[in-house]
Order: sequence, then structure tokens, then C-alpha cells
Amino acid sequence: MDRSPGRDFIVGLFVLAGLAALAYLSISIGGFTWHGHGGLKVTAGFNETGDLTVRSPVVIAGVHVGEVKAITLDKDYRAQVVLDLDSNLKLPIDTSAAIVTAGMLGDRYIELQPGGDEQLLKSGDKITYTESAMILERVLGQVVYGLTKGDANKSATTATKPAKSTD
Repeated sequence: MDRSPGRDFIVGLFVLAGLAALAYLSISIGGFTWHGHGGLKVTAGFNETGDLTVRSPVVIAGVHVGEVKAITLDKDYRAQVVLDLDSNLKLPIDTSAAIVTAGMLGDRYIELQPGGDEQLLKSGDKITYTESAMILERVLGQVVYGLTKGDANKSATTATKPAKSTD
């Protein structure tokens, strides 16, 4: 069988292109960026983060504007979340941050609501208006407990009510 060097070269290029595409996809899915998001790093304190993780998205009106860089505890046992945002953002100092869920049982992300103040957040500032994650198990527990507690109170009040006299 006679093999031409040109054909081997083309097959080699095809294999290299496939490996380069696989490497690119692996890096992209892993979330690695060469330049980072670029500059505006702010923190926000939350009582409960739920399943929020590092590299969770930060969005404004559904548009991806950054990601969570770190989650730590402060001395008061509150979660401090460091957000790495696009350096082109001009966020007012009264911007609020809320941890929300994508869908009913989806991943958590941070949604920012810009305020109306003229002063702008600078890198290193703290977002003071925050809304912690709502934990579905706790909400269901409160609903169930509230319903059973209400039923218990109802039966207790009807049982202790004196009967009307027909005299």
C-alpha cells in the first residue's frame, strides 16, 4: 500500500484541530478566562447563601455581568460573598443584591437591582442592601407547621368552648 506524505499531513492536521477544539471546550466549560472579568470587585453580606457556589453568575435584568469569586464567613458568622463584575458597570451605591434560584429547583445565582443614587460603587465597596436565599425546605416546614398548628388551635378552641344554655 502506497501512502502519500500529503495525505498523512492532512490527517495529522485534522487530529490536531480536533484536539485543539476539545481543549478549547474543556477550558470554556470549566470557566477559565485569560483576562478575568476585569476589575469591579464588591462584597455583599448574606444570612443564608443556600447552594450558591464560587463561579455562580451575577446578573442584572437577566444579563450576565460577572461571577461569584469567593464565599467566606465574617466574625459575626454571616456569609461574605465577593463579586467580580464587569469593569464597565456604573452601579449606584444603593444597588441591592439577592440570591435567587433559576427555576423551581435550579442553581442559585445573584441578581443585582441598581438603585437611583448618584454615587457609584467602587472596587472594594460593600453592597448593603441584600436579600438572602430562600430555603425551600424551611418554607415548606413553616407552611406545614403553620397548617398543623392552626388545626390544633382550631380543635383546641372548639373543644374548650362552653355549650350554649337554652334556658
